[in-house]
Amino acid sequence: DKVGLSHRIHHYPKQLSGGEQQRVAIARAFSSEPKILFADEPTGNLDSNTGQQIVEQLFSLNSQLGTTLVLVTHDEQLAKRCARTVRMSDGQVKELNA
Repeated sequence: DKVGLSHRIHHYPKQLSGGEQQRVAIARAFSSEPKILFADEPTGNLDSNTGQQIVEQLFSLNSQLGTTLVLVTHDEQLAKRCARTVRMSDGQVKELNA
């Protein structure tokens, strides 16, 4: 319900769009209320509108549940929304912003 898919509860994954599948993955990831959640390119395969919705849901659930959210992304705009950033290049830490 928190990711807006309660009306699709009886659908199989193949019956959901890519964005809906991503929202299900977010709901499942947060359902166990983890202390740390790793998200590797959470918007990588989504159109910009759906990607923005996913980002909003990630940060909203992160705030509500107090989970530490670790994002891996090439998206500079997404990285700017994070409280801390670690930039890597060729397997080496190049910059750390706290």
